[in-house]
Amino acid sequence: MLVSEVMLQQTQTSRVVEPWARFLEHFPTPLACADAPLASTLKLWKGLGYHRRAKALHEAARVIRDEFGGEVPNDVTSLRRLPGVGDYTANAVASFAFNQRVAVLDTNVGRVLARAVTNRELRAKEARLIAHALLPRNEVAAFNQAMLDLGAQFCKATPLCSTCPVAKICRWHTEGGEDPAPKSAGVSRPQSVFEGSDRQVRGRILAVLREGHSSKGALAKTLGDIETDRFESILGGLVLDGLIEQKGYIVQLAGT
Repeated sequence: MLVSEVMLQQTQTSRVVEPWARFLEHFPTPLACADAPLASTLKLWKGLGYHRRAKALHEAARVIRDEFGGEVPNDVTSLRRLPGVGDYTANAVASFAFNQRVAVLDTNVGRVLARAVTNRELRAKEARLIAHALLPRNEVAAFNQAMLDLGAQFCKATPLCSTCPVAKICRWHTEGGEDPAPKSAGVSRPQSVFEGSDRQVRGRILAVLREGHSSKGALAKTLGDIETDRFESILGGLVLDGLIEQKGYIVQLAGT
């Protein structure tokens, strides 16, 4: 559950299924991941992007090994101590893995709350309070999953009100007015354009280094038409993020 939630951060489910299965085949336990070099995690991150998540997950596995006896903690406070785990991920793992009575709030659920429950724009703190107040006494994990699915399948950015199962009790649908969902809950930000971005170049560099180390010159040639200053800046950023290592003119995945 922890692996899936980290992989799903800013990434569509369809892209996560295969890497998730591949990752758990290699690392079936936190100890297996913690005891392996970082490069192994980075290689298994193929196809996902946002590689700092891979490093954070590897660091989280080491915290689980060193501070939690190799077992993923089951409460939100302890989960928040893990690198790369924020409010949403901690609540999701606590709810879905351990059936803790906590609300799971993402952009999808935020739209449901703003439209169906309040019919007004919601700040993040208020949305969290409302989400918690709605929790049932039992079957909390199932309720959280239902809210996520409702937002993902029906209460989309462009809502499917005609087929929505809660349309009859949705305040926005029955009362009307401007759509209160945009910018509500404040739990995520739109992604920047990927094509031609530094993020894309970073991914291309890491894809090359998954196959083995490379000289800077060969790496720059593989990337093609990229300005020297930009190349050096992106390479330096990967080093600072702890994702690659540079030894003279040779670069490789960190922890190789």
